[in-house]
Amino acid sequence: MTQMTDAQPKNPLHGLTLETILTELVSRHGWAELGRRIDIRCFNHEPSIASSLKFLRRTPWAREQVESLYLAGVQRKMVDQKSEAGEGESRGKRV
Repeated sequence: MTQMTDAQPKNPLHGLTLETILTELVSRHGWAELGRRIDIRCFNHEPSIASSLKFLRRTPWAREQVESLYLAGVQRKMVDQKSEAGEGESRGKRV
């Protein structure tokens, strides 16, 4: 049986708190866009980190949606970085 302290190198959420994930999403998208993407009351009516964390910790389906949105952003960022690196290499080559 594995312990909670074991490393999870394949889990991109390992070591991130829900507060960190939510704070990054709010800074990236803002409350209005976050509420549009994930239609839950705590994002659309008087949103705050504290009230959202309370709701997300008690509501697994909503937390899964928040984590999925965060992961989509991480994957998009990785793809963008790879494509930028590829463009830099192709610019230096002569055909």
